[in-house]
Amino acid sequence: VVMAAALYDGVTTIRNASPNYMVQDVCFYLEKLGVKIEGIGTTILKVHGKRHINKNVEYFPAEDPIEAMSFIAAGAVTGSEITVARTPIEFVELELAILENMGLRYTLSDEYPARNGHTRLVDISLKKSELTAPKDKLHSMPFPGVNMDNLPFLGLIATVAEGRTLLHDWSYENRAIYFMELSKLNAEVELVDPHRVYISGPTKWKSADMIAPPALRPSVVILLAMLAAPGTSTLRDVYSINRGYENIAERLNSIGASIESVSDL
Repeated sequence: VVMAAALYDGVTTIRNASPNYMVQDVCFYLEKLGVKIEGIGTTILKVHGKRHINKNVEYFPAEDPIEAMSFIAAGAVTGSEITVARTPIEFVELELAILENMGLRYTLSDEYPARNGHTRLVDISLKKSELTAPKDKLHSMPFPGVNMDNLPFLGLIATVAEGRTLLHDWSYENRAIYFMELSKLNAEVELVDPHRVYISGPTKWKSADMIAPPALRPSVVILLAMLAAPGTSTLRDVYSINRGYENIAERLNSIGASIESVSDL
């Protein structure tokens, strides 16, 4: 609707719009093309469109907060002290608040702008932490709530927290069931219904040979859990991970992981 409004020679008001990061990025890009948009980052957008757009611009999409959360989860589940650079803080603030209440210790750098000129970035340095289960259930909500694609990573971190966590993944049908796959790595996961699981920790991980689920985030959760498991684990059919992440094995290896990609797996 935003893109259609950009080519309407008039003013379009869009109510109940998502203010999340991907919508903001589209709006910032359209502004580069000369389209005036009021209310970016809110649920009401007023688009002043143009009859024609024919302009050469250079634009940089903002960093991905879901990818940043993946690396935060990697550090937390392995008990590692790592720094996740260029994190869009506005879109992981609530997740960090939840993790801080669970006992995660971290420091934030001063904010600096992304290359799109708008998104606020920070470097997050994780410290050694003793985690406990959250007092409330873990669940996602529309922005500025917990992002539905970050919820699986909070669930992964719950596996290493002392106590019992209820995770409610209401937005995707049957996605919570994929948490049961972590039991093959020795996690204690109890399925309540297709949307809710209880996760008890801390987990004493063990290695396993597994097939990646067809869903992107559950597959990455298994990969990150395997980093915490002693010994050698094998994850097969990783197409969905390669589709959603660029060179994730190489990047994890650069900070101490040992992941070997074998084409025939």
